Amino acid sequence: MAVPSLPGMRSEQWDGKTIGRWAGCLDGADAVLNLAGESIGGRRWTPAQKDRILRSRVDATIAVCEGIRQAGRKPATLVSASAVGIYGPVDQGDVPEDHPRGNTFLADVVDRWETAAREAEKSGVRVVLVRIGVVLGRGGALKRMMVPFRMFVGGPVGSGNQWFPWIHIDDLVNVLTMALKDAGLSGPINAVAPHTVTMREFSRELGRALHRPSWISLPGFVLRAALGEMAGMLLTGQKVIPSVLGKRGFDFKYPRLPEALADLAR
Repeated sequence: MAVPSLPGMRSEQWDGKTIGRWAGCLDGADAVLNLAGESIGGRRWTPAQKDRILRSRVDATIAVCEGIRQAGRKPATLVSASAVGIYGPVDQGDVPEDHPRGNTFLADVVDRWETAAREAEKSGVRVVLVRIGVVLGRGGALKRMMVPFRMFVGGPVGSGNQWFPWIHIDDLVNVLTMALKDAGLSGPINAVAPHTVTMREFSRELGRALHRPSWISLPGFVLRAALGEMAGMLLTGQKVIPSVLGKRGFDFKYPRLPEALADLAR
C-alpha cells in the first residue's frame, strides 16, 4: 500500500511483529504512538481470526517495546492504543479506569496488550494506555452503521438497552495529542465522550442526523447467527466514563452525540 508523503515524514516497512530497520526511528525520538492492530470487526471470529486479533496487538507492542529498550536515547513517552473492551459487559453503573477487567475474549486481548505495553516502563518510559470506545468518523464503524439507515431499515441492535461508549474522531486525536504532551498522564485513560448513550439512543440520533426512521430492531439471535461470537461486542456494552480526562480538564469538542453526528453526517 502506498504511503502518503508529508514534509518531514519518513516511512519504514514493518511486518508488525519483529525488530527491523524501523527500530532505528525510535532512537532519539521524543515519543512513540502505537496504534497497530487487526480490525476486530473486519470478519467473523474464527479461531484463526481471533489469533490474528490478539497477535497483531501483542506481538506489535512487544516489538515496539523491545525497540525502545535497544534505543541509545530512548523516547520519553509511549502512548499505546487500548480499548474499553477490557471491561467486558457491564449492565449497571459507571465504568471508570479502575473498574475491574471483564471475562471475555476481548477483555483478555486488551489485558495482554496493555501488559505488553507496560514493559516500556522498565526502560524508564512514561506509558499511557488509551482505552478507546467506538470511534465515530467519516469511515470505519459509522460508515457501516449508516448503510441500513440510508436504506430506511435502520434501528437498534438487540434490546437497545446496552451502553454504547463512543468518541468523535477529532476528540480522539486531541486525546492522543494530550497523552503525548502531558507528562503528568500515565496508565489507562478512557477515550470516550462524557455523555454515553444506549444503543437505542444512538440509533435514534443517527436516524435524525440522516433524516431517516429508526424503527427496525435487529434481534440478537439473528446477529448471533450471522456473526457468531463477534455479535457479543454489539449486543453488550458498558457505561464508560472519561474519569481521568475529566480530572485533567480535557475539553471535548463533541461531548454530546447529536452534535457529533450532525458534523459527520454532512
